[in-house]
Amino acid sequence: MILTIGFTSCKSDDDNYTSVENLYEEGEEYLTGSLGVNSTSGNAFGFEIDGLSFTEIGQFSTGNSLFNQNWVSSPASTTGRDGLGPTFNARACAGCHFKDGRGGPLVNGQDSDGFLMRISLPGQDSFGNNNPVANYGTQLQDRANNDIPYEAKVNVTYEYINGEYADGTSYQLQKPIYSFSDEQFGSLVGVEMSPRVAQQTIGLGLVSALPDSEILQFADEFDINDDGISGRPNYVYDVEELTDKIGKYGWKANMPTLKQQIAGALSGDMGLTTSLFPETNCPSPQQDCIDAPNGGEPEVTDTQLDRILFYQSNLAVPNRRNFTEESVLKGKALFSELNCIGCHAINQTTGPSEVSSLLENVTIKPYSDFLLHDMGDDLADNRPDFDANGNEWRTQPLWGIGLISTVNNHTFFLHDGRARNIEEAILWHGGEAETIKTAFKNLSEEERENVIDFVNSL
Repeated sequence: MILTIGFTSCKSDDDNYTSVENLYEEGEEYLTGSLGVNSTSGNAFGFEIDGLSFTEIGQFSTGNSLFNQNWVSSPASTTGRDGLGPTFNARACAGCHFKDGRGGPLVNGQDSDGFLMRISLPGQDSFGNNNPVANYGTQLQDRANNDIPYEAKVNVTYEYINGEYADGTSYQLQKPIYSFSDEQFGSLVGVEMSPRVAQQTIGLGLVSALPDSEILQFADEFDINDDGISGRPNYVYDVEELTDKIGKYGWKANMPTLKQQIAGALSGDMGLTTSLFPETNCPSPQQDCIDAPNGGEPEVTDTQLDRILFYQSNLAVPNRRNFTEESVLKGKALFSELNCIGCHAINQTTGPSEVSSLLENVTIKPYSDFLLHDMGDDLADNRPDFDANGNEWRTQPLWGIGLISTVNNHTFFLHDGRARNIEEAILWHGGEAETIKTAFKNLSEEERENVIDFVNSL
């Protein structure tokens, strides 16, 4: 049965159909209230929120510089930005988040470009941390400084899956299959793997300012409302406060604060120590890595870390485009009718912010509930992450998604970039979203395009 929603231009209040004009809600284009920016350029993700003082704009600019410039190995004349590695995945934050945007999927024979592979052995410790792989740790570094061996290379092949919509239109999905080569410190056969692609970094300060109650309002672990959706929070360890907190960041919601998310990336992706993660990322027996000179203790000072935090916290979210077009308005109605909004939620209000009062008391439309959801076996990495099991992923915020093609010159989506466009990303949904995906597949071709047009407007 094809799901349809009737639309007409009739103005009568008694009409049983909804006029396209009446589908527009005043101000819906402002995903972050007055803090959004109007940009459709290749730098759309790189603007600061409005209202920063002259001094704060200077701090933002310093953080921007630290985020974008390459770090170098030690010793170096550039003492403020040395300490890279010895093993790493990227030389700069922007190496994964180019123009504050989204990384691409793995390409054989190329160095990491916003792609990394988490690894572990089965089981977790008492804090919920994954068990490291002997000689390698929990993240594979495929690059290294001169005269120091990288850990291994990751390779990918694809299996192609053919499918068909209810109206007979065919589609094809590509399923990545990962393997390792050039293992420098022993075989990696049989380890747990979780491929990850870097996400866009807009709006992170607003997410940081969300009170727990704004996330927990959507939690329904046992599906009490019987809508098939049973989101739940991930409780993860805060290394500064030495306690568990609700995870907000990362594909598995495995980081509780933006500061810890940044420090974790500096450590895991770039081999840079901070006061949060002071240990050099050199598992035994990587002796050359262990013996290499460092760039200070820590290599990223607290002042530098705070500047990156300030920069990332105050990146603005672009306002929506094409929001009054007929196809977009129809797609918005279908998005709600299908209950995509059940996970990709809106209208959360921020609370206190440790970074800026401008981020406080703002009603946002991230199109995410920031909860874990079972996405089905086809998307499973089968690797736990604190409370998240191998089938669960945090709902990805959709704000800015329609500009990724402009900013990053690609449309690869999902946690490992397997989806080549928004349509394929929808078709990969399973688990709690299986019924919704089936309903999408039962739509007419025009209705499917309406949904995609709406998502692209975000």
